[in-house]
Amino acid sequence: DCLPRLHKPITASSIIRSNGKMKNRRLPPIRPSIFSSSNNSQPLVPSEANSLLYPPTSSSLPSALQLYINSDCPSHGRKIHSHIIKSGFEPNTNISIKLLILYIKSGCLAYARKVFDELPTQTLSAYNYMISGYIKDNQVLECLSLVRRLSISNGKPDGFTFSMILKASTCEIVLPVASSLAKQVHAQVVKSNVEADDVLFTGLVDSYVKCGRVDYARRVFDMVLEKNVVCSTSMISGYMNQGSVEEAEYIFKRTQEKDVVVYNAMIEGYSKSLETAQRALEVYIDMLRLNYGPTISTFASIIGACSVLSAFEIGQQVQAQLLKTQFFTDIKMGSAFIDMYSKCGRTEEARRVFDHMPKRNVFTWTSMIDGYGKNGNPEEALVLFSQMRRDQRTEPNCITFLSALSACGHAGLVAKGQEIFHSMKRDYSMKPKMEHYACMVDLLGRAGSLNEAWQFVITMPEKPNSDVWAALLSACRLHDDVELANIAANEIFKLSNDGRPGAYVALSNTLAASGKWDSVSEVRDLMKVRGVSKDTGCSWVGTDSGLEGFHVGQKM
Repeated sequence: DCLPRLHKPITASSIIRSNGKMKNRRLPPIRPSIFSSSNNSQPLVPSEANSLLYPPTSSSLPSALQLYINSDCPSHGRKIHSHIIKSGFEPNTNISIKLLILYIKSGCLAYARKVFDELPTQTLSAYNYMISGYIKDNQVLECLSLVRRLSISNGKPDGFTFSMILKASTCEIVLPVASSLAKQVHAQVVKSNVEADDVLFTGLVDSYVKCGRVDYARRVFDMVLEKNVVCSTSMISGYMNQGSVEEAEYIFKRTQEKDVVVYNAMIEGYSKSLETAQRALEVYIDMLRLNYGPTISTFASIIGACSVLSAFEIGQQVQAQLLKTQFFTDIKMGSAFIDMYSKCGRTEEARRVFDHMPKRNVFTWTSMIDGYGKNGNPEEALVLFSQMRRDQRTEPNCITFLSALSACGHAGLVAKGQEIFHSMKRDYSMKPKMEHYACMVDLLGRAGSLNEAWQFVITMPEKPNSDVWAALLSACRLHDDVELANIAANEIFKLSNDGRPGAYVALSNTLAASGKWDSVSEVRDLMKVRGVSKDTGCSWVGTDSGLEGFHVGQKM
C-alpha cells in the first residue's frame, strides 16, 4: 500500500477535471453584455400635472397625484396637498388614498399616517398601503400595531395583508416570535378562505425557513402547484443552512425556470463546507456557461469556496473575472480576497489587494491584520494595527482587537498585548469579551507567566468560561505545571463534562510529562465513564481528485 502522488496545495486542474467542467484549466469567460443595463428614466417633474390643478375637482386631482406618484420625484407632488388645503377643497376617499400613497413613496411616513388617521373611512386598501410603507421603512412594530388595529376594527385582511405580515415576521426584531407569527398567519389564511396566490405561498415558505421551521416550509412548498423560483430559492437556502444538501439539490433540479438568485443559493450553500465546496465551483461554471451574470453575492460565495479549498489559483482567476465587472472596486470584494489569500497563506497577494483598495473598512483592516498574525508574521500585524489606530478614519472592532492580541501572543509581546487590551475600554469604550480574556491568558501563558495568568483569571470581572480555562490549561501543558493544570481542567469539567475532549487529553499529557502515570490512567478511565472521545487528527492533501483527508494510521 502506498500513498497517492502528492501535489502542491490544490490547483485549478485538481479542482475541476477535464470532463467538460473546465477547459484548459480556465474558468469560462464572463461576457461583457451580461453586465450591460439600460437606463429608461422618467422625467423628474411631470409638467402636465399643473394643468390639472385649476380648478381642483374630484376627477382632476387623482390624475395629477398619480402623475407625481409615477414620477422619479414624488415628493414634488406634496404641493398638491398644500393647494387642496389652501383652496378649501374637501378631498374624497380616493384623493386621500392617493395622497397617502404619495407620502409613502416620498418617504414621509409621519404625514402618510396623518392622512390615514384623518380618513373618514379607513378601507382595507388604505391599511395595506400604510402597512406596506412601514415594512419598507423597517418600522416593523408600527406595522404590527396597525395590523392589530385592523383586527380590532373587525376588518378582514386579504392575501396582500397576510403577505406583508409574513414579511414583517422575517425581520430581526421579531425573530424570537417569528415561528408563532407565521403559524398564526397560516391558520388565519386557512380559516378566512383567502385565495392563496404565489406571493402568499412564497411568503409563508420564506417565513418558516427564516425562523428555522424548514419542515413546515416544505409542507407549504409541496402544496404550491406551480413552483416559482423565489419559493424554490427559499427552500434551497433553508435546507443548505441546516446541512440537508441532498434535499436542496432535489429542489434545485426540480426548479424549471432558474435565475441567478437560485444559483447563488446553491453556490453559497456548497461554499460553507470543505466536503461540498468543490461543487460550488462546478455550479458556478455551469451558471457562467448558461450566460447568467454573476452578482456580488455570487462572487462573495465563490471566493469563500476558494478559501475553504485553499484554491488560490482559482481565486486568482475569479479576481481576473471580477476586473471585468462593476463590482471590482466594491469594498466587500476586496475584503473577501484579502481573507481568501490570507487563508491560503498568500499574504503578499493579500497585501497587494489591500494596498490597491480605494477605500477600506474595519473588515478590510481586520482581515489583513488577522492574515499576518495567522501566517507567522505577527510583527507586520501589529504594525498594521498601529497604522489603523493612527489613521482614525476606521475604528477597530472586537475582532480586530482579538487579532492584534493573538499576534502579540505569537510574538511574545506581553507588555504590548496588555496595553492593547487596556486600550479597548480606555480609548474605545469597548467592553472586553470572553475571547479577549482567553487571548490574554494565552499571551501570559505562552510567555511563561503562569502565576500572572492565574491572577488574571481569578480577578476577572465575570465568571471565566471554558475558553479561558482551556487557555490556562494549554499554558500549563506547555510548561508542565501539573498543579495548576488540575485546577484548570476541573473547572472545565464543571462547566462541560463532555464538550471539550481536548481538556482531558491536555491534562493527561501534562500528567504523563511529569511521570504521574497513575493519574494518567485515572483521567483516561474518567473519559471512558463519561463517554468522551477525541476525534482522530488528519491532514488535508491535494491529490488528482482534489483535497483528501488522511488520518493517523490510515492505510491507502
